[in-house]
Amino acid sequence: MDLLSAQPAAATGRGGPASRQALRPLLFPSRALQLHWPEYLMEAAGLGFFMISACLFGALYENPASPVRQAIASTLLRRILMGLSMGLTSMAIVYSPWGKQSGAHINPSVTLTFFRLGKIAKWDAVFYAVAQFTGAILGVVLVGIFLGKAISHPAVRYVVTVPGKAGVAAALLAEFVIAFLLMTAILHVSNHHRLSRFTGWFVAALVAIYITVEAPFSGMSMNPARSLGSAFSAGVFNGLWIYFTAPPLGMLCAAQLYLWWKGKFAVRCCKLHHNSHKRCIFCGANGGFVS
Repeated sequence: MDLLSAQPAAATGRGGPASRQALRPLLFPSRALQLHWPEYLMEAAGLGFFMISACLFGALYENPASPVRQAIASTLLRRILMGLSMGLTSMAIVYSPWGKQSGAHINPSVTLTFFRLGKIAKWDAVFYAVAQFTGAILGVVLVGIFLGKAISHPAVRYVVTVPGKAGVAAALLAEFVIAFLLMTAILHVSNHHRLSRFTGWFVAALVAIYITVEAPFSGMSMNPARSLGSAFSAGVFNGLWIYFTAPPLGMLCAAQLYLWWKGKFAVRCCKLHHNSHKRCIFCGANGGFVS
């Protein structure tokens, strides 16, 4: 019997109890690709869109030839505008039809953390990460093809993330802290019965605040794929290790504290927005476990 055909049709809404999580199919790589390739492509497209948006707004606010840059001399005001722009971008991704289906992780650190929490299968986590890195790189490359010098200018430099004037240690600590706080917010809000539908709003607000306040320390990444996407096109790899270590460590620590406080059954699913009729390949809702 096909393992997936033995799964019960999942109910709509949030993920069910632990007993339903135990029914998640054990997938081999080829089977995971066959069944879940739409979600993988959605993750790639989601982070690709995020990087395209970051490059476009980066050029708009920081390229000296931009009329917006010429009109706004204040660095702080431009960071506020960049934060609002990218916060709205992240919200659009979370609440888009594709974001509702894939869960809108668009970050290998988020995916790794939910894998640690037992909410995503091994091969789904692997292919999500591959898709996220691929989407980030291709998103920046695509913008570079069409905009060229507008985003390669030293003032924009493909919105690359590098340690600020405070140094490597400050960047490392800042990335850890903002990643820790982001995952803490995601876990508490997404698993709250009244607030869960607002998870995307909380994420957007934090992104906006972080870009405004934290960006001078590390460039505000929280995302290894996002940093590699910019570094690949910019050819700037100094400090890249920071963005491959601090964000996942920060999020994993946040998850561990949440487990100690709430228990292992407190995390119901790993979608950032679950109140939809889209299938869920993580908890099986809306036919997510049915082939």
